[in-house]
Amino acid sequence: MSVDMEKLVALCKRKGFIFQSSEIYGGINGFWDYGPLGVELKKNIKDAWWHDMVRNPPPGPEGQEISMVGLDCSIIMNPKVWVASGHVGTFADPTRKCSKCGKFVRADQLWAILAESDWVNSLIQEFTPVTGHYDAPLLMKWAQGKGKKVAPNLALVRNPHVVLSFLATRVNGQPDAPPTLQEMTQYIATEQLEATGLQDPCPLCGAPLGEPKPFTLMFESHAGTEQTEDTKVYLRPETAQGIFVNFKNVLDSNRLKLPFGIAQVGKAFRNEITPRNYTFRSREFEQMEIEFFCHPDESMKWYEYWRDVRKAWYSKLGIQSERLRPREQGPEELAHYSKACTDIEYMFPFSDEPQELEGVAHRGAYDLTQHQKHSGKDMSYFDEGLWATSDKSAYGGDKKKETEAKKNVPFRFTPHVIEPSAGADRFTLAVLCEAYHEDTAPDEDGKPQTRVVMRFHPRLAPIKAAIFPLEKKGEMAVKATALYRELKHDFAVEYDDSGSIGKRYRRMDEVGTPWCFTIDGQTLQDDTVTIRDRDTLQQERMKMSDIAAELRKRLRST
Repeated sequence: MSVDMEKLVALCKRKGFIFQSSEIYGGINGFWDYGPLGVELKKNIKDAWWHDMVRNPPPGPEGQEISMVGLDCSIIMNPKVWVASGHVGTFADPTRKCSKCGKFVRADQLWAILAESDWVNSLIQEFTPVTGHYDAPLLMKWAQGKGKKVAPNLALVRNPHVVLSFLATRVNGQPDAPPTLQEMTQYIATEQLEATGLQDPCPLCGAPLGEPKPFTLMFESHAGTEQTEDTKVYLRPETAQGIFVNFKNVLDSNRLKLPFGIAQVGKAFRNEITPRNYTFRSREFEQMEIEFFCHPDESMKWYEYWRDVRKAWYSKLGIQSERLRPREQGPEELAHYSKACTDIEYMFPFSDEPQELEGVAHRGAYDLTQHQKHSGKDMSYFDEGLWATSDKSAYGGDKKKETEAKKNVPFRFTPHVIEPSAGADRFTLAVLCEAYHEDTAPDEDGKPQTRVVMRFHPRLAPIKAAIFPLEKKGEMAVKATALYRELKHDFAVEYDDSGSIGKRYRRMDEVGTPWCFTIDGQTLQDDTVTIRDRDTLQQERMKMSDIAAELRKRLRST
């Protein structure tokens, strides 16, 4: 079903999934807080990723076990790290500044942002861009009325007669080639056509935008008591570099042999120019990243392995619709050091095009080579197994020759890296979008009623089960409390004895609880309870003593 983002956002706030950060002070753009249910949902996503990719990754291409370890690096690192990685010199977006209100806009996202602009959506009602037809009196009326409120600095508002004259000349001069929506927008934003050419308007006030200039995306701070260039530090824009600079530490302390992976889940920060689309493009976000180190000759094999593993993981956890769309990058999209990259994308309700959830990139030896160059430390790998089994007769027992041989290929080399990099927040948003459903279910009287149900995968559901005693006091409540205390040792469960059983079901459906257990009169006779399934609405009886094992089985089997 098509998801209404306004309904989903309202549900997320009402039920405690996501809140605007600092909301009582008007919020702050690009920052979000996860409420009681949201923090459970996101934690379950991170736990599932850690379990499935780090503790228990699928067997390798030949059925071999995969070596994976974890890491938790500091958010602030020596700034030389970001010089070596290229972030200090190149991590910037082209930005355009409004000449009047001062708003900054990402140049490569201008037209998508304009499409969401209040004044554009107001003005577009006054003409038909496909045919080029427009009503000059209506545009004049808009400019002299509503336009002054929503786009006070737009050329059409400031000087409507001149702008409409330019537009008429264009439309009448090329009757067989009507202006596109983009061209029409540029005409109504241009006051001095001959002097400036067509101009692009500010999404906020309509004034002309300046030329694109680079804008650094890293948040800067200072470490220590003085604020100088020498004390400048950065909030990390990604978690990957912490793994690369610790490559040797991990290798030397864990007896690892290639191939192996290092995983990390952690916060990253990017000073996005135009954070938007709810939590999708935020300035503070969490990444789930793996850097998988392998022999250069086997790197494409491991790239294909991780690409397929990561695609399957999303489907395994409930993203099974046609909205999940993996896309192999073309040669023109690849970074200069990359041999291949797959973007695992999802069609969010707020976009006309799939948006990236994760990138699986073949990074070659670029990162380790860069850090070796800038730090002066050896980041190569010595293949002890290959040396131990190699024919050394060519060295004639000469230890100097053997030592020299060990310094070169095939025994010593810089590993290649495969990087599956996923966004925990983006996947959380995709899970929310995928889970949201409205359907019809009978109420307590058997009458069909519309219900909102979040069909989370059971492993991800914030609450795994709910316990409902039909009576608030007495023996039913005693048994329900005992069951609740038993289950909460191992599962996130909720106890609810308020309202009718139908209302309790609806409350649990709205937060995505897979199973509800009702303690009723029959429970007092035979110690069985009713278990009700969120998705099928089917009910069955089950012994209380079997519930914990059954829950464990159902969660494990999914």
